[in-house]
Amino acid sequence: MEVSTSFLSDKDYKKTILELNMTNTDYIHFDVMDGKFVENKNLSIKELITYLDLSTKKNDVHFMVNNPLKYIEKIYLYNIDYVTVHYEIKNLDKVIDKIKEYGLKVGVSLKPSTDVKEIFPYLDKINMVLIMSVVPGKSGQTFIEDSIDRVNELKEEIIKRKVSTKIEIDGGINDSVIDKLSNVDIVVSASYILNDYNNIDKIKRISA
Repeated sequence: MEVSTSFLSDKDYKKTILELNMTNTDYIHFDVMDGKFVENKNLSIKELITYLDLSTKKNDVHFMVNNPLKYIEKIYLYNIDYVTVHYEIKNLDKVIDKIKEYGLKVGVSLKPSTDVKEIFPYLDKINMVLIMSVVPGKSGQTFIEDSIDRVNELKEEIIKRKVSTKIEIDGGINDSVIDKLSNVDIVVSASYILNDYNNIDKIKRISA
């Protein structure tokens, strides 16, 4: 299991990214919000570029925005491994195709209210599915328990279709849920890790 650490819940983004560079997190997770798709707004394109430049890790960028392409066309040359957009946006197929044209791995995220079956037709077109285990847009929320059922249902379909699509989960990760995530490939965490970097190893031990 890999770990993607979000700095969303911290105040000093620069300091946190530089600290994460020195840990054994696999990815740094960039949450980008436009104040429209979700209530909150954070990184401008200029700020996003600045923080991507600071990271020496693989970068995992999650766009909680209505129009991700206006960001992606400005950042695709930077050190980015996964670009994740939401299933619920308009023109999803066009966005997926464009991300592929840029040579980036494509992730598609599902809100907790979206039926996991909606993503099944896309499994052979994308590299990753991000299951939101909280309502997207705010850090520090409680893990939604039926997210585990959603992950397991998705895993069964991935095996059935014989595709290599990864499963990522994001939201509310803590000691009480990490041992339930055996079907997850990448765990995204913010406050759980930022409060104690040793929790990176605790998550990784799930798959040991």
